[in-house]
Amino acid sequence: MTASPWTPESWRTKPIQQAPVYPDLAALADVERTLAGYPPLVFAGEARKLKRTLAKVAAGEAFLLQGGDCAESFAEHSADNIRDFFRVFLQMAVVLTFAAAMPVVKVGRIAGQFAKPRTNPTEKIGGVELPIYRGDIVNDTDFTEKARTPDPARQIEAYRQSAATLNLLRAFAWGGYANLENAHRWMLGFVKDSPQSGRYQELADRITQTLAFMRAIGLDPEEHQELSRTDFYTSHEALLLGFEQAMTRVDSTSGDYYATSGHMLWIGDRTRQFDHAHVEYCRGVKNPIGLKCGPSLKPDDLLRLVDALNPENEPGRMTLITRFGSEKIGDHLPALIRTVEREGRTVVWICDPMHGNTITANNYKTRPFERIMDEIRNFFLVHQAEGSYAGGVHLEMTGKNVTECTGGARAISEVELSDRYHTHCDPRLNAEQAIEVAFLVAELLKDERGRPARPAKAAE
Repeated sequence: MTASPWTPESWRTKPIQQAPVYPDLAALADVERTLAGYPPLVFAGEARKLKRTLAKVAAGEAFLLQGGDCAESFAEHSADNIRDFFRVFLQMAVVLTFAAAMPVVKVGRIAGQFAKPRTNPTEKIGGVELPIYRGDIVNDTDFTEKARTPDPARQIEAYRQSAATLNLLRAFAWGGYANLENAHRWMLGFVKDSPQSGRYQELADRITQTLAFMRAIGLDPEEHQELSRTDFYTSHEALLLGFEQAMTRVDSTSGDYYATSGHMLWIGDRTRQFDHAHVEYCRGVKNPIGLKCGPSLKPDDLLRLVDALNPENEPGRMTLITRFGSEKIGDHLPALIRTVEREGRTVVWICDPMHGNTITANNYKTRPFERIMDEIRNFFLVHQAEGSYAGGVHLEMTGKNVTECTGGARAISEVELSDRYHTHCDPRLNAEQAIEVAFLVAELLKDERGRPARPAKAAE
């Protein structure tokens, strides 16, 4: 069946889920017109470059590390927070690259991750019912009618914060902060305070030896860009479609439409209805697209979505982000892989071990660290059994020393959750837990690389 013509606004003709109700539609339209005149946050050429690197992930030649805040906050926007996140992200990438001997594609949930899907549209406290908090781009966390009323002007603030964040990230990635020797020094500092210091020290010593060898043969990181710079991309859930439409631009070199709000967009588990607005919008832009895959997704429906979003089966276009929970992944993932592989669709498979493992303890939402690790292990085991490639992980994480997920090397207990529980939405891995995940994944990747090469797919 031929798809209907697409335009940046054709999503408005479709049913939509998770859309905030704005009381002043004229003010909303005015904000969207203003945003449409603003410069792009990212550029089409950058999105194409990310797609090429994701094609290597799909081919089993690289690994995707995607992570960042559950939802970015206006109040917590600072250079220190951005630096701390970027630093731990680079440390994770160094662990993965060095231990697994594989290129790592770095994609942050940052500079645009302001909107959050919610289970219920309203929240009731003490007999008062108000709209639910949907992220700083929509409304505020304070439980008052004014704070919870969706305000379109917050989209302007989200744009400005994203632009400032991107400016700093580009400076970090290209201005010397990402130098391999810097990442190594950060690792040495991290080693001193970690309960797993022996494990980290071993890797740090190996990196020291490698850097000494490189200098001995004339490869100084200061003089070789590939050692002192890195490519870093941004991503977010394409939830607020009016904002996304306003940030959609025609690329002057190709004539194609790109979402310029971020390099990669994804469709959430609550908004992936085939004939609804979010799929309609995303099928028309040429950015890399992610799709969250939860327990309710059937194999045939997944195939239908993949074909709608990537009708030309372009490598690097589609990333499937699985989120089942440690106890359910073995029941659901194999059938999805078999269907996609059988039909010859080229996708990147990555694991979101966060969203399916959320529980409540001491009145706090939390995620037990061991369940997160178990889902990642099971993700690799399923792909090994199916002969497919486990291509990445998708984490909610921060560079701060928060206490939001229980467990880990420091064994954060349920009673300690209140010590430094700072998230406005979902619990995040702290810096140390995030690097622990990187070490686990590095070991799994080494095992993966030790397996015999997969036979090439027969031409269709």
